[in-house]
Amino acid sequence: MADKTKDNSLKAMIDALNGTLADHFALYMKTKSFHWHLKGPRFRDLHLLFDEQAGAIFAVTDAMAERARKMEGTTLTSIGSIAKQATIKDQDKTDLDADAMVKELHDDNAKVVEDLKKLKDAAEEAEDNATSALVDEWQDQAERRVWFLRQTMK
Repeated sequence: MADKTKDNSLKAMIDALNGTLADHFALYMKTKSFHWHLKGPRFRDLHLLFDEQAGAIFAVTDAMAERARKMEGTTLTSIGSIAKQATIKDQDKTDLDADAMVKELHDDNAKVVEDLKKLKDAAEEAEDNATSALVDEWQDQAERRVWFLRQTMK
């Protein structure tokens, strides 16, 4: 791959990595908010599920940011930089019912799976096998969250 093309591919991958990272932070915050504001007869089970999922989402953020830095890129610096890049929409309502929360988290986690597939393509285009391998793990985790939420909606 020519140096200019490789540089462009690497930049595109770092941009995709930062977008995915921003969506993880946004999804983490939404999941924690739903964990805090949940009420109703399924409180205990969903409260625990949302907390478990929030922890899993947050757990990958450091690896994402450090991967961008290892590739000589920059990464997110503030709540403002997260807000500029995130595509996961905020949810400020505190009175959603449990079913609405589960549905929204399902859809947002499915969006993250799609983000990760695009990041995987960008990593392969940049010939970055290490990032590509990490994305496989992150995608598997996101797909597990989608699966749990989908089963909860049945």
